[in-house]
Amino acid sequence: MQFSENSRVWVYQADRKLSDAEARQIKDELDSFTISWTAHNNQLKAKAELRYNRFIVLIVDESQAGASGCSIDKSVRFINHLEEEFGIRLLDRFNLAYREGNEVLSAPRHDFEAMLKQGSINKNTIVFNNMVQNLRELQTKWEVPFKDSWHIQLFGDLVNV
Repeated sequence: MQFSENSRVWVYQADRKLSDAEARQIKDELDSFTISWTAHNNQLKAKAELRYNRFIVLIVDESQAGASGCSIDKSVRFINHLEEEFGIRLLDRFNLAYREGNEVLSAPRHDFEAMLKQGSINKNTIVFNNMVQNLRELQTKWEVPFKDSWHIQLFGDLVNV
């Protein structure tokens, strides 16, 4: 199924890496959710991805039916359900993800700041911009160097750019 590059995207980041077994179970639940996801009784053209056993990406191609406030509420309730079922936090926007070699790690904001001050995270460290709005941005602006991310506005004074 083809999705427009303008399809809406929501990225939820787990506060820890999921085990392969957890990832398979979550993927099954995501598939079930997106198949039944509706807005005002209209089936949404939706899919979900699990990336790096850490990120849940919900995608809705609004060319068929637009995501409404009620349908977005349904997705947040579903994400809350996953948090409870798997003992993870997915809605914490101050848990920041970054790459260390091939590994994707995350840290609470204060730890992230400390790593910037120590230099273990620098201007070239790949960070994840979970605030991307559509599929095009997910493909081009999600994994970016620190210096090219929104993070620079918040933490720029802590790193030598």
